Amino acid sequence: MNGHVMRIRVPATTANLGSGFDTIGLSLSLFNIYDVFDMDEEGAYRMEVIGEGSAELSDPESNMIIQSYERACEAWGIPRPGFSLRCLNAIPLCRGLGSSSGAVAGGVLIANAFRKDPLKIDELLPLMVEIEGHPDNIVPACLGGLVVSCSDGGLLRYVKLPAPPKDIFAVVAVPEVRVRTEDARRALPKEVSMGDAVFTLNRAVLLAASWASGKWENLSWAMDDRLHQKFRAKLFPGGEVILEKVKAVPGCLGAAISGSGPSVLAFAQGSPRGVAEAMCRVFREHGVRSRFFVLDVDEEGAVIQRGSGTGMPQ
Repeated sequence: MNGHVMRIRVPATTANLGSGFDTIGLSLSLFNIYDVFDMDEEGAYRMEVIGEGSAELSDPESNMIIQSYERACEAWGIPRPGFSLRCLNAIPLCRGLGSSSGAVAGGVLIANAFRKDPLKIDELLPLMVEIEGHPDNIVPACLGGLVVSCSDGGLLRYVKLPAPPKDIFAVVAVPEVRVRTEDARRALPKEVSMGDAVFTLNRAVLLAASWASGKWENLSWAMDDRLHQKFRAKLFPGGEVILEKVKAVPGCLGAAISGSGPSVLAFAQGSPRGVAEAMCRVFREHGVRSRFFVLDVDEEGAVIQRGSGTGMPQ
């Protein structure tokens, strides 16, 4: 491939953080990179996928990046030139780390770059939310940091909260099993009790307030919920015990299922080693191999860099 047109970098995200169901999301320092080369006629795409999903994402017709790109071009009434796309994927698929949001963001950002009057990234968010279906992953993927967001039809409101201190790390354990978002949604009850609703609302408000004010000692409480985690924990080995075991590790501030799972997220202050080892040990005790990432909060969000026409971006 030559004729480099642009590079887009999109971070992984973790949604919910326990109590912030479909509302709170956090951008993490793990990235997919999408390189666009060689402009072509409309509908002509070539793809190369390296890393996560390389065996299943190489068909342009079913790839969410291309689908989102075409959806955005159609919504704006602009041409849809073809191109070659190289994806360098580090975000695991179907593990609750926002891989689909990364694809949606990538596709819409490519389309936006072809507009005569490109929109600012915050102006792209309503369309991205419409494509993705909910804002909790896509908004922090674009804006970075921890974001509280709410959508209602075509309306979107969000608030980005302050960055945490540098000695707080996000430790993510990724087991070698998958949970599809559709299955995780079906596992949830259609109705919940008033008590469970109030319990979770209390924690979600406490989570946002504690993050904004730096009351990190509250996270263990604030990341509890009764709306989704106890149901989703049954979908993967070790899920029903891992949160309590990890929260008991010294230095762990709080833990939750990452998005719809099966990855598990914990915040560690100081050394993250004990937290990471505890996570992987629980999965191993339940017969599942896992890997872990020690990540920072990514405050930048999605980044687009124009190419020089040949070679890599300037």
